[in-house]
Amino acid sequence: MMESRLAFELSGHRTVVRSAFAIAPLRLLTPRNHGDGAWAYTTTLGGGLLAGDEIRLRATVGPAARAVLSSQGSTRIYRSSLASKVSLEVALSEGSLLAILPDPTSCFAGSRHEQRTRVDMAAGSSLALVDCVTAGRVARDGRWALSRYHSALRIDRGPLTVLDEALLLDAAHGPLSERLGRFDCLATVLLLGPLLESGAAAALARIAAAPVARGAQIVEAGSPVQGGALVRLAAVSVQVAAARIRELFFALPALLGDDPFARRA
Repeated sequence: MMESRLAFELSGHRTVVRSAFAIAPLRLLTPRNHGDGAWAYTTTLGGGLLAGDEIRLRATVGPAARAVLSSQGSTRIYRSSLASKVSLEVALSEGSLLAILPDPTSCFAGSRHEQRTRVDMAAGSSLALVDCVTAGRVARDGRWALSRYHSALRIDRGPLTVLDEALLLDAAHGPLSERLGRFDCLATVLLLGPLLESGAAAALARIAAAPVARGAQIVEAGSPVQGGALVRLAAVSVQVAAARIRELFFALPALLGDDPFARRA
């Protein structure tokens, strides 16, 4: 299968989109912003993924370039007996920064979805990443009614694998709505590299100092990874999760020259 491609590079003091090539159902949007970084948004024809849809995107970020890869809205996964699939492969050059900040994946009742993200980081590069899945159409009796969701994440730095993990939600293992209790949103947040070290340290310190309260709207766990932090959280709503994610990425607006979360506020 052919793959979509996206490339960022530094031109003078600004990062630009050198190339953007998308294969349906994927579309790539590259709007301007007020900072020196380049932004790209993914979207899909039809507003979601159907049975057998498959997206493969390969992205590169050149030396010292700074970029944001986000989505135009939440990724809706529709009911199907055949899984939709998304694969993202990223290569970060020395001194670069990439923020992967998609809106949450929303799995409708009876849906099946598989996604895989792999990032190869050169020395001195930095990565901000969030992977978030929601309970689906809660108002239509579709809360955690998906059939299967699998998300894999791997981060390599040269020959060293920094992180290799996966999240699996499968209705065959038991009713998801009961197992996930009051939580309607799960997220994995990664801050890695020299530009995000202070934010990673602050996140780990805050989580360690704040015991989980009974009935809390959000529950977090922080783990140090080489040169950064991995934060896993469960929240009672997308809004609560989004507010915490924005706090974790407090350094991004200054690094990018513009606030990637402003349009979601």
